[in-house]
Formats: sequence, C-alpha cells, structure tokens
Amino acid sequence: MSTAKHRMRDKKMKNQPINVTYSSQGSSHWRNGGDTPTGRGRDPSPHPRGQGSSHSGHAQGGSWVRGHQREGQGGYSQALPKHITASAFAKARAAEVNAMLTAVTKTTGSSHVFGALPKHMRRRAMSHNTKRLPCRLRDMANNMLEKSQKVKKEQSKSKSRKARRRHGNVLLEFNRRQRKNLWLETHIWHAKRFHMVKRWGYCLGDGPTYKCYRACYRAMSSHCLLQDMSYYSCVELQGPEDQLLATLSKLTSKEAGPTFAAAMCVSGRKQGSVVVYRAGQYPLQPLGPVTFLWRPRAPGRGQEDQGSQGSTHRQLWIWAHPTMKTDLLPELQAVCQCSEAVLPPGPVEHPVPQPAPTPTLGPGPGACPEAVRASGSGSKRKWSSREPEAAGPPAKKLLGYSTMSSTTPVTWRSSTTGIAISDLTMEMVRYRLIGPLSHSVLTEALAPATHCDAAGKSRPSPFWWPDHCGDDCNMSLHQQQAGVFNMLKGVYSTAEVPAGSVLGLTVDDPRLTLPNKRSKAVSDVRKAQGVNEERRRELMLKGIPEPLSQSSLWDRSVRDNVTHNKMTDQEVNRLRNDVLVPGSRLPTPLQGRVPVLLVQQSGKSQGTEMGSWGTGWDLLLPKAWGMAFWVPLVYRGVRIGGLRMSLKHAQNKGEPHFPHDYPDCPAGARFQEEQEAELLAKFRRRPPAKRTNYIKHGCLAPFRCPWQQLAEEWELIVKEEGGEEAVAPMEQEVTPPQSNFTVLRNRKSLRQLSAWCRPTSSKCQRARNLGSTPQLNRNVAASLLSAHGGSSLVWTRLSLVTKGQPERHALVCVPTAEDLQLVRKEPGCTGPQEPLHTDHFKSRVKRPRKKDHNKPGTTSSSVKPENKQTDPASTSIPGSDPSSSPSLTNPSSSSTSALTLGLWPEPLPSVTSHCSRVTLGWVTQGDFSLSAGCGEALGLLSLTGLLHTLLRQPDSQRGLVLLRNPGSLQYRFAKINIEV
Repeated sequence: MSTAKHRMRDKKMKNQPINVTYSSQGSSHWRNGGDTPTGRGRDPSPHPRGQGSSHSGHAQGGSWVRGHQREGQGGYSQALPKHITASAFAKARAAEVNAMLTAVTKTTGSSHVFGALPKHMRRRAMSHNTKRLPCRLRDMANNMLEKSQKVKKEQSKSKSRKARRRHGNVLLEFNRRQRKNLWLETHIWHAKRFHMVKRWGYCLGDGPTYKCYRACYRAMSSHCLLQDMSYYSCVELQGPEDQLLATLSKLTSKEAGPTFAAAMCVSGRKQGSVVVYRAGQYPLQPLGPVTFLWRPRAPGRGQEDQGSQGSTHRQLWIWAHPTMKTDLLPELQAVCQCSEAVLPPGPVEHPVPQPAPTPTLGPGPGACPEAVRASGSGSKRKWSSREPEAAGPPAKKLLGYSTMSSTTPVTWRSSTTGIAISDLTMEMVRYRLIGPLSHSVLTEALAPATHCDAAGKSRPSPFWWPDHCGDDCNMSLHQQQAGVFNMLKGVYSTAEVPAGSVLGLTVDDPRLTLPNKRSKAVSDVRKAQGVNEERRRELMLKGIPEPLSQSSLWDRSVRDNVTHNKMTDQEVNRLRNDVLVPGSRLPTPLQGRVPVLLVQQSGKSQGTEMGSWGTGWDLLLPKAWGMAFWVPLVYRGVRIGGLRMSLKHAQNKGEPHFPHDYPDCPAGARFQEEQEAELLAKFRRRPPAKRTNYIKHGCLAPFRCPWQQLAEEWELIVKEEGGEEAVAPMEQEVTPPQSNFTVLRNRKSLRQLSAWCRPTSSKCQRARNLGSTPQLNRNVAASLLSAHGGSSLVWTRLSLVTKGQPERHALVCVPTAEDLQLVRKEPGCTGPQEPLHTDHFKSRVKRPRKKDHNKPGTTSSSVKPENKQTDPASTSIPGSDPSSSPSLTNPSSSSTSALTLGLWPEPLPSVTSHCSRVTLGWVTQGDFSLSAGCGEALGLLSLTGLLHTLLRQPDSQRGLVLLRNPGSLQYRFAKINIEV
C-alpha cells in the first residue's frame, strides 16, 4: 500500500471503537482492488484461525480476502461461534454506531456548516450572509455565529484622529502610558530626538538619533552640555542637628573622605558627596555614593527652631541613584528609628485667582496680567457649551511620582529621635549643565525676579511672591543674590567658582524672555566691565557667602504654590500676541516668579592632569516647570546628552560611574547581572559562525567579572608562595579570605599606592613629591594588607603606552620578566601575544547526525574523542591544564543544552592562571579618550595582586601592566594611575 493510501485509511479508521482491532505487524497490502488490508502475524480477534497462506505467498497467518478469512491451505472456515455474550456484543455495536454518528455529524475543516454542502454550491459570501445558505442549514449557521461572537472579545471602536488629539484624550493617553515606567517632564521632547530605553523604572533618553559623539565632547570641553537628571531620587531629613549628625555618622567613615558633618557642607554653602555604608559596617557592605545638601541656617530661625535639647532644627536633602533608593531608604529608616508612617494628606483645592474688574472691551496690552490670565477672550474652544457636565472633571496631567498610589506613605517620623524622613522623588526637576560656559548659558536664559509694586503687596493674592516681598529682609537677600548672579557674567570659566558652591535665587519665568532665534551663548568681555573686580576676586577665592545659599525652594508650601499656579503655554502665547513691539520683553505676572537653586558641580578633581575638566552647574526647580526652563536653555545653543554621555563624562574625569563601577554594592551587583544577561542574549542571537570563540582567545568570562574568585585566588597564590623570602612576612600578616570583596576607599592607603605606582601620563612622566609616603618594601606591604584584608580591590585608571583601544571586560595581566626586558629594549613595541587555546567543548556543542540517533547506545551527550594536543598556553603555568577542569574530566557533568559555542561553562577554572600571563583584574570602562589622545581604561585590580606585582618590578618600570581585550590575542602595555 502506498503512503497516501495509508494516510487515507488511517483517517477513515481514527473514529473506530477500541474493541475493533487489526493486525499491526508487517506491511499491509491490497488484494484484487479490495479495501481490506493483509497483515502479517496473528490476528488478535477471538475467532479461530488456520495457518493458511495468501495467494502471493507472503502471509504467514490468517489473511483477509474479500471479507473472508482463509483456514488451512484450501477452503475457508464456515463455522460460526456457538454462543455470544449479549452485553459485550451490544457494547461493541454501540461503540461502532457512536463512531459512525460522530463521523457523520462532525464538521471538518474551517468551513463548519458549509462543509455539508457540495463543493459546487459553496460560496465565499455565505460566511458573511447566512441567507445565502439553504434553509435547512441556516439555523445551524446562526447558532455557530452566535457562539463565535460570544467567545471573540469585543474590539473597541477606534476613535478618530480628531477625537484622539483632543486635549483631554491626549492627557489620558499621556497618563496611561507611564503606568509602568515614569516619564520625565522632558520625555516627549527626548522621544522625538533620542533613542529611549527603559531603565530603573523610568523611560530615559540613551543617546541622540544623529551622530554627535565628538560634538558632545566639544560641548563639554569648550561650551555647554545639558542633561536631565530628574530621575535621581531625593530623600529629605528634618530634625535636630545633633541627632541628624549622630545618626548619619553611623553610615560613613572619615577614612573615606569628608562626611555629612563637614564644616563647609553643614553650613549649607557647599554640596557634599560621600559613599554610604550600612550602619556600623565600614568598610564592608557599601550602599553607594550620594550627594547631600544642608539648608543654610536662616538669621531669624536660629532661636525660634531650638529643640528641647538645645539643638537647631535642620533640613537635609540626600540625592541618590534610583537603583540605590531601595537600599538607602530602609537603612535610613532603621538608623533614624522612623517607623511611624504618616499618611499623605488628601487632595488640596488650590484657590483660583479671581478675575479683576476690567472694562467690557477686554484687556489690552497694558492690562493687569492677572486679568489677562483670567479672561477667556480669544479662546478658540468653549468646552462648557459643547461638553455636557455629566462627562466628569477634565483630565489632568499627572505630576511627580504618578505611578505611586495616593495612599502610599511618603513620610516617616520618629518620636524617639524627632527625625522625619520624606521621599521627594520626582518632586523637583534637576538639570545638569556641563562645560566651561555653563554660567554664560544660565545668565542669558535666567533673569532675577523683578520686585512687586506697592499695589501688588497691599492687595491679597493667592501667590507666594507678594507675601515674600512684604518682608524687607527677604528683599535685601534677594538683591544680594541677584548681584552675585549678575557677577557670574564677568567670570571667564565655570571652574573659577569654588567647587560645590550653592546659590539660591528667584527668577522670572524664562518663557517671557525667550529669543526669536536660537543662538549660542558666549562669554562677553564687555559684560565684565561693569562688575566690581574686588568682589569678583572674593567670589573666586572664598565662594558664595552662607546667607546667599538660602532659597524658598526648601519650603514645600512655596513649591506647591508655584507648581499649581504655573501659567500655561497658551496664556504665555496670548501675552506674546498682545505685545505691541514684537520681540520685546513680556510683562511679568505675579505667578511668574520661580525659586531655584544653583549648585556648582566640580570637574576632574583627582590627579594632576586636566584639572577641573567637566565642571558645570546643577539647576534645581519645582516640578511642572521642566519644559518652561528646558526650551530657553536649548535656545542658548547647548548640546543635549543622554545616559551614554553621562558614562563618557565620568570616564573622561577618571571617576567611577554608578552603578557600573561599584561591584561591591547591591545595586552594582544587580546591574552586572542584568548586563551579563543582556550581552549573553545578544551573543546568542548571532549565528554560531559569526560569534567570537572566547575559549580559543583564553577569556573565561567575557560578559562579567568574577571579582570574588579573583580576590580569593590571589590570597591563595600569596600563601602558596610563602616559602619565598620576598613574600614571607606577607604570609604571616595576611588575613583569612573574607566572605565578600570590597573596594578600597581609604584615602591614606590610596595615596600610598598612588605614590608607589609612580603615576604617569600617556604623553610624558611627571615627578610627584612623595612627601611622607614610606618606601615600598615587604613590611609596609604586609601592614597594608593586614589593615584592609586580601579581598580588597583598587580602583585604577590605565593609560596605554602605545596604540590600542581598550574595551569593556578587558583583562589586566602581570607582565613577565621577558616582557619587561622587551619593553626596555624597544620602548615602542606593541607587546606579546597570547597563544591560541584549544576549545575542548566544541565537539560537545555539535548535535549528532540523524543516522546516529537510530544506532543503539547513541545518546545526545555523545562526545567525540578529545584532541590530545595540549594547550601551549596551559603548559607554562600549573593549574591551567584543561584536564584539571571538572567539566573536561567528566563529559557528562555538563549537558549539551547548557553549553554555548565559544563560552566556557560553569564552574569556571582558575581565573588568574588560565592564560600565559597572570590576571590582575578587569576593565569596567574602556575607549579611546579624546581628552588624553590615547586609549584609556578604568577598572579594578586585586590589592594583593597589585602589591605582589609592585614588589617584583624594578623601580624604573613599576606600575607597568599588560592589557588584552576579550576578543583579541594581543597584549598591550599600559600604565597604572591611582588618582586620589
């Protein structure tokens, strides 16, 4: 029987009852054009059969011929069964009848009822109009149509574009699309020009859609780069000053630098930064870096806010990365004992300004701004006459932390310590301007607030500015702040202002002074002629005085008043339309004054090269004013950067970037896991023939850095070499391996390491005054290790001596004596090469051929004979032999499904001695540096390995290491630079 006939018969017999059986062995054949098969073997039916053979001679038992069964060699059996069981016979026949009815009534295919019609009567229109069916089939078709409509989900009718673009519907869609990931106030502006990514619960701009890498670097070096940093989380602490300082001292240490109690920071004159640890766990369990800002002590508040213990009531803002908030906020609550949650107040009805009595002709160009705002003249839409009142309140744009429930507490208090913690995430807008001309951009885009006239002070107003102007002390302070702000026009570079300086200011709505065309803000020497030279020099040397750092932005009531009384763009455009002279300054309404804070951001403060590069200003605003300040800043010719430029900014400054370069923090560990999964998925999407075989390149972990394994192995290496006289004292003093590694942040120890490494530039060497730094020897190294432990890592900057571009996760290795001799003879040599490794897992990844599946004893985990040729790179160092790996000695230990071509499976062998050069650490960031003109990398090295290497290197070549990219076999010489 052919294959097609087999399928046809199986289709016919699939609904037969279970008690009907046929011969299954051998192959079936057709006889004399009949429709019954002939089978080999014994028929399982209960009837007796003979041992006859078929006409063709191939049947061994009874066979079916035209509905009869042969018996013996000649005739057929004519005997009938003597008795039958009625129940079994009826049950068998009932099953056959049910199978027949099922085959008749079941509709086949997708046509359903239409399958009952002959093919020449079927029409495509019958599926839409049942009246085209015959009368006998219409009822059945209608029933099936009703069932399908019930199951099918009703699709909502899409609205027209005109309805979708209505203001209320646009706001509803705007609020709906940010339920999972928050949008910043500049999101729509970025979405039109940037590649957007979902990170840390926000939708952020990663980089522009156009090429601007070099343009952004030029902006940071010579003009200004603008970034939206509003996604950073802000935590507010209020309470007695003594209690705040005593509580926060548990989270920091003076060994790592200035803390929350630094004198310049506590006064409120400067912004501080510190690495926060879990309470009492320094140097273990760090949480990450934060920046903090104290509210200055107001002259009239020193005695009014005295607590019961004689301490001044203070206010503190702590800014942290959003990934760190989940670790920082619970730790602050535990340390401050703030367990009493304060429910947020209900929605407050903010008063709407009443329109002033105006003539019936409507307000003119010189009318009161309040009247202009309140009057509805010139409005194109009259929703009250078109929209019914039953439609509900109009949609409002969500501001702040919109994804959080209204009943979720954001404030916690402590009755013991008197401290209150508030979560101010998304309650303020923070812009960062980077570049030497950031101050010029600010002075052109912002203007100090104009004074309120006597009529405005006397008349009651729902706005905050008239009440603020009623106090002479406030106006005197505002004049001094405006004088310092105007003094910035005479400053040549932002770096001339002391780092971290804070200036409070109240400015007019920048939309009122928006230029007609986009221009580039530059430093004008003529503006500096009217500035007092002595006051400018005093500003550069001493910084901004403490009283001038005060701002109304610290008051929640002022922030809410400014947010809810903000003028809409439509009202500003109406004011611009009513101006007689186009391009002139618009009249400033009472609600057009905004309190802001200007915070100077320090540039490159580590090392001796490129001092103050990347300096700038941070602009803090109330929420809802993001776009009102963003567009005027863009009109001053700034470049816009995203997340990628933040990473490059930190790389050019030589500073670690959070969370990329903080592997010992919980947020850094989570980021590395996410990054590894992302890079691994991208690697597996490529065809196997187009992937880099990292096993052959000697790279064990191309997508992550096993820091813990590196620190532990270096401790074992030092212990094993304890017999050598050079490390004998170190073996006695070294501490046992710790459970977790840490990054060394002790400034005193880092200064010693920086002096021992003889930091050099890629272009030339610079001698540094070592001062009181002791000379490197075995005893000093042993004491340093005993103080910090062997599981510590050191943050370093690596500069390539010759050409090359380091990449992420590149290996930092120890040069051998031959390598040092080679670079001594040929200073411009490229470097040694890593021998090609053997991929012992390649044969296991390959799937066996189809003909091997049917062979007995063949499984999916079958492995070809391993190549007996030893790895040339593994013979030089003990412990790197492939046979020492458990994955190689036991082929069944790793399944084929868990293997990926080109990647080493878990568990990893020795990471230090796997290659021909001993591994010292890895690179976390690497690229060609436009500022240095050579390849630079930032990474972490093992403290034990670094001291072990420096002790064995000559003084003239101390601090020289080898660097190799994961997908390359070429080593390149690099210089270690530990900057403090």
